[in-house]
Amino acid sequence: MTGVRLAVRVVAAGDALLAPTVTKRLVSEFARLRPPAQRPATLDALTPRETEVLRLIAEGLYNAEIAARLIVSEETVKTHVSRVLSKLSLRDRTQAVVLAYESDSSYPVRAKSPREAWAARRSQ
Repeated sequence: MTGVRLAVRVVAAGDALLAPTVTKRLVSEFARLRPPAQRPATLDALTPRETEVLRLIAEGLYNAEIAARLIVSEETVKTHVSRVLSKLSLRDRTQAVVLAYESDSSYPVRAKSPREAWAARRSQ
């Protein structure tokens, strides 16, 4: 699937589309500017499944990929994502990723590089 087709599908599915290089720079800049935060109490409001979905969002997975990993429907994933964003008072997935990385060392330490993410998607 070409990049343009993938972008159209992502946007049509209601997800935000940011180039992996932009996301990486954004997360790095936030991490550089903000002191390490302790786990916010609001994260404790998440169910174990919502916490798992947040971790998968932080890994950079799309809804379809999360659904496949958790063996649930994409609609179920969308519901979990909406609840995570609502409970944490976040606007979008990008804010969720930043919060996940800032709040807990158990989230992925190293995100995939843009080349690795592209190669992984292409091989599917």
